[in-house]
Amino acid sequence: MILWLTTFAFSIASALLPFLPIEVYILGAGAAEAGTAAAISLGVAAGAGATIGKIVWYELARRGAESAWAQKKLAKPKVKASYEKWVARMQGRPWYAAGIMFVAASAGIPPLLAMAAVGGLLKMPMWVFIPTVFLGRTLRFTLLFLGVDFAVH
Repeated sequence: MILWLTTFAFSIASALLPFLPIEVYILGAGAAEAGTAAAISLGVAAGAGATIGKIVWYELARRGAESAWAQKKLAKPKVKASYEKWVARMQGRPWYAAGIMFVAASAGIPPLLAMAAVGGLLKMPMWVFIPTVFLGRTLRFTLLFLGVDFAVH
């Protein structure tokens, strides 16, 4: 139970602070705990924690979109064009947005931190954002825990 809670807490911190890579933590934690059930449980803990951390980034971007700083950045033609391109791609297309977010959550391309902020800026529905990030992160982390378990035990 302690390892589960530690994994959950570290994954929140890792989601908020990109210089704390959860993958390195998984190498150590996965080696300490054996078995498929433990790997799945720890993958769920890491996925849940990462989702909470990315919700914070989402909300910061969503609430900050109307700030003077954000408006100043969006006044730049290149930034505005990129923003409008993403809005056109994702607005009113929850399945497309979910697909991009799932790839970011499970594969890390594009980086999930950036995509969480984009999701917030574009006001992606939370009913799309939360389950997509949770499923993608849980899948990624569970597979990593299973890989470590297979390699070590």
